[in-house]
Amino acid sequence: MKSLWMLLGCALSAHAAGVDKCCAQLHRELGIKISFPGQTVYNATQDTYWSLQESGLKPGCILRPSVAQDVARAVSVITANDGCHFAIKGQGHAPAAGFANIDGGVTIDMTGLNTTALTHDRSVVRVGAGAAWLQVYQYLDPFNVSVAGGRNGLVGVGGLTLGGGISHFTTRVGWACDNVDNFERGPVFEAFTDIATSPSFDIYASLVTAFRYNSTVKSWAISNSAVYTRPVSHPPVFDGIAAVPSVSNSSRITSLASFADEAPTPPLNWLFSTVTLKPSTEFMLEVFDILNSTLYAVNPQGGIVWAIAFEPLPSAVSSYAANTGGNVLGTRPEDGNSYVILISALWPNPAANTAAEEASRQAISRIESRARAKGLLRKFQYLNYAAPYQTPLVSYGAKEFEFLKRVSSKYDPLALFQRRVPGGFKL
Repeated sequence: MKSLWMLLGCALSAHAAGVDKCCAQLHRELGIKISFPGQTVYNATQDTYWSLQESGLKPGCILRPSVAQDVARAVSVITANDGCHFAIKGQGHAPAAGFANIDGGVTIDMTGLNTTALTHDRSVVRVGAGAAWLQVYQYLDPFNVSVAGGRNGLVGVGGLTLGGGISHFTTRVGWACDNVDNFERGPVFEAFTDIATSPSFDIYASLVTAFRYNSTVKSWAISNSAVYTRPVSHPPVFDGIAAVPSVSNSSRITSLASFADEAPTPPLNWLFSTVTLKPSTEFMLEVFDILNSTLYAVNPQGGIVWAIAFEPLPSAVSSYAANTGGNVLGTRPEDGNSYVILISALWPNPAANTAAEEASRQAISRIESRARAKGLLRKFQYLNYAAPYQTPLVSYGAKEFEFLKRVSSKYDPLALFQRRVPGGFKL
């Protein structure tokens, strides 16, 4: 028996040491957002549990994130510490010990993530995972709309939704979870915007953040193609993206010849369309809302895959043209940093061609309209991504467009390439 207690003592000491190390590292990363036993913020979280079984547990430290990125950074730290266990707390309504608190680990108190915002057309409400349903109802009341949430307003949004969620509207609209339009990918947008807006953009960085929606399985997936053109394993420019929890990571140092050797895509129906915007995390979320309300209507036999790619267009790109006499694209360093969106789709059934093209056109039109109203729309349209109905040559600017017409008249006076070649964009 003595040996058993000695072993248990060693195990407990090792566990405690692991938690202490984890909490110390979290404190270095997140500062005052981490609290410890005896501190006011720590005690405030402990006092908000509904059951004594939960509040009786004593975590080694508590994180109260204020933005989603805080959670991503914390999960990365916890993941790197094998002995660090954690719990997630919303409004703390579940009574069983350990469901939303932990003894000797890390508790993440989500209640600071409680922002509520209604979309422009009042069809979708964006709610922070740590909000109480009463906060949501009080926000929505002046708009004369509501949502399928907890019958007791003090219940948390995250916990109720993850458990299914019975509401007063259940017989009309189903479980609360059935009414979720999408789950936030905010940390990814924040990381992308941090890179895209950097005044000293790292010229060795190449980034494409992409979202794919598959109508067959009705789900979104996200990926980042973060390429660094120097042989550096973990360049700091991508720290924000690396901090977001991911299913897989294929980072490696390789040659461009190997990296670019991709399998060919099978022949399918395709479309492209594009828009260029001033970087904004908030508007990227709005773009995602627009896509959610536009693309789902297209669900042909055989399915359709939508891919939305976000690509930084830093002012550094335009500076090269300025230094070498310019080009006709009309982008200038003084325009500031931008990013290009490519909306593409692929599907096997030709019967869906018209519906897919119309959905793409509607999405672009709504994005442009909302971006223009917010002062975020750039005139530039990248020709290689443009849809047939778009006007990339005109987007270069009046001066550039007139120059192109003069060049065409000089070298093609009969307009052979304008009139006898039906495809492509024309002057």
